[in-house]
Amino acid sequence: MYLIENRLGQLYCGISTDLARRFSEHQKNGKQCAKALKGKGPLTLRYAAILEDHGSALKCEYWMKKQNRHHKDAIIAGKQKLPFPHETVSDEEIRQIEH
Repeated sequence: MYLIENRLGQLYCGISTDLARRFSEHQKNGKQCAKALKGKGPLTLRYAAILEDHGSALKCEYWMKKQNRHHKDAIIAGKQKLPFPHETVSDEEIRQIEH
């Protein structure tokens, strides 16, 4: 599960089994880019978490999309945790994915 921020400051939540590939697809603005992100670059990967399985990732994505911005920002800042078993992707790994 990941959170991407666009140039307007809006957060987009999604899931993928290959985060580097998926982030690249969003950045390229092609057919595979989410409609919510098209034309709103540059994009910044703000948060990513590895969940146990696809079902857990879907539940987490659904839960995250219902949260307000304050709660999402607290999760990004590490002040709150997801209510699902997960491993948070490090800031260093996120920087590597972005480039």
